[in-house]
Formats: sequence, C-alpha cells, structure tokens
Amino acid sequence: MAESLTEIKRRIASTKSTEKITQAMQMVSASKLNQIEKKSTAYQLYSSKIREIVTHMAAAQLLAISNSNDLREKSDAPKAAADQLKVSSMLQQRPIKKTGYLVVTSDRGLVGSYNSGVIKAVTDMITNDHKTADEYVFMAVGGTGADFFKNRGMNIAYEYRGVSDVPTFNEVREIVTTAVSMYDSGVFDELYVCYNHHVNTLRSEFRAEKMLPITDLDVAEVEDQHIEYIADPSQEEALDAILPQYAASLIFGALMDAKAAEHSAGMNAMRSATDNANDLIDKLTLTYNRARQGAITQELTEITAGASALE
Repeated sequence: MAESLTEIKRRIASTKSTEKITQAMQMVSASKLNQIEKKSTAYQLYSSKIREIVTHMAAAQLLAISNSNDLREKSDAPKAAADQLKVSSMLQQRPIKKTGYLVVTSDRGLVGSYNSGVIKAVTDMITNDHKTADEYVFMAVGGTGADFFKNRGMNIAYEYRGVSDVPTFNEVREIVTTAVSMYDSGVFDELYVCYNHHVNTLRSEFRAEKMLPITDLDVAEVEDQHIEYIADPSQEEALDAILPQYAASLIFGALMDAKAAEHSAGMNAMRSATDNANDLIDKLTLTYNRARQGAITQELTEITAGASALE
C-alpha cells in the first residue's frame, strides 16, 4: 500500500507540473492572439481600400488597357529584376494546365486540429479537382504542411518556414515575388491561397482564395463605371505600384488570418489540456485519499487485533 501511495503522489506531482506548463502556454497563445487581432483589425482598413482602388481601376478599364500595353511591349522590354513584380503577369489569363496551391500551416504542433484541418481540406480539393499529379503544385508556408507533402512525394515548388507569430509585411515580399515569378514562368497557370480563416476564438473555417491571375474583382459594385483617371507620371507606373501591393495584401491578409486561427487553436488546445490535467489531479487526489484512508483503517484494525490478543 505504501508503494501505491508513493506512486499516486508521484503522478499527482507530475500532472501538476504539466498543468502549469499548459496553463502558461495557454496564456502565451492568448496574448499572441490579442496582438494579432488588433493588428488585423487595423490592416483590414488598408486591405479594403486598396481593393476598392483596384476595383475602380478595373471598372474604368485601366487594367485591361495596361494588360494589353504590357503584353504588346513585353517582347521589347528588358528582363525584369528578380525582385520586381510584373503587372502583365498578374493580369494575364491563359489555359489552365497546372494549378498552384499556396498552403499555410504552422511550423509547430500543439495547435489541436489546426494543421490537420487545412491539410485534409487541401488533399480533398486535389482529389476532387485533379486526375494526375502533373496538374498541381504546392507552395508551402509553414513546416507542418511542407513536411507532410514532402513525406508523400508530392510536388513542392517552394517552401517558406519561420513565419513570425505576428507577421510583418516584409515577410510577405519574398513569397509574393516568388509566386508571381513562378506564374510568369509557367510553373502554374493559377494560384490559390489555402488557409484557416479565424472566425472567433472557438471556430475557424477553411478558405481557398484565388490570388493569380487578378480576376476576382466585382466591378458591378462600382456605381460610376465611367470614371476618368489622371495618372502621374503614367497609368502603367501607377499600376506597377498598386497591383503588387494588392497581391501582397491578399497573402499578408491570409497569413495574419491564418496566424490568428493558429493562436486561437493553440489557446483552445492548451485550455483543454489544462482542464484535463485538473480533472486527472482531482481523480488522483480522490484515489490517494481513499488509499490513505484504507491504509489508516488497516493499521487501526491491526492495532486493535494486537491489543485484543494481549488480553
């Protein structure tokens, strides 16, 4: 019985240590979630404004004009620098031979079903929309997704690890530049950003949003579609500045949304682990008290029996 009591006490102490760790991790995730929610709220204003500008430009047919001009001059233009985004590339549509999927996952675990939900949704899309592996390629942002696709021999054209817990806009530049460059060189003919959208602290939902080419613009929502723009120094240079920002805003918004969902999932997972640890501590404490009471009762019985034998 003494060994049993010692073992129970050891398990209680071990579970209490685990409970302290999970509680601390829950608080850290809650703090990160609070930070990114504030940043995301402020960013939504910028994102909606730049989308509004691009939509108005589409309604005024500036995008179509620029696209035709860029395509006409493309053969005479010098080769762009590696870090320069091409407007013509972002607007040009062509027959879909291969689809690119930019899949956003986390670099670590302890986030509940966050990663498995994204991966399952993406693999279901692949199964339903493609017949062979030659029809799609992955761009993986996050180590969990990259390792999953690599271990199964899937085609990964690009991977990016180590996204900050609260991402900065500079982190997106490399991803956007690489995506546009791959699209321009024909690695894929369209690109979808796949991630978990943060609904609230208890729920997230999978989203797959088209990034390239830039076609998902609802010009019907523009009241006056005959607006004349005066561009300085030129329409092309204005578009060269605005469209890359718009593409970057799509990925940056998706990354922040995904990170918010990740921190929320981590917070909920650690809260659940903390609750389970507390339940286990209560059960072990009850078991310990019963075992201790039984041991005391047994000792009293033995003392009483020994005293009766001496009489």
